[in-house]
Amino acid sequence: MSAPEVEAGWAWLDAAPGGELPPPALCQAAAACLGTAHGRRLLRHLRQSFLDRRLAPTATDAELRHVEGQRSVVAHLLRLIERGRDGGHPENPTFLEPEAPR
Repeated sequence: MSAPEVEAGWAWLDAAPGGELPPPALCQAAAACLGTAHGRRLLRHLRQSFLDRRLAPTATDAELRHVEGQRSVVAHLLRLIERGRDGGHPENPTFLEPEAPR
């Protein structure tokens, strides 16, 4: 890690690459693609496979880092959808919630 990265602390977690928010058109595209029934099914699978996954206390550092990388990708997709849906207004708070099993 270089000196500028150390000085930035944890700020790099909050920002998109380059420190900019994703373009609204990309957020809207994510919301449109993953807002369908098939998209919600995929999001439910991603949540179960990556966000809800727990590792044993014996997990190695490499395993922990790998899982956190996977989680960050899913979380990024969910943030894109949140920003792209209805202009980012919280009028539909259940959109990102897992669907009930059928």
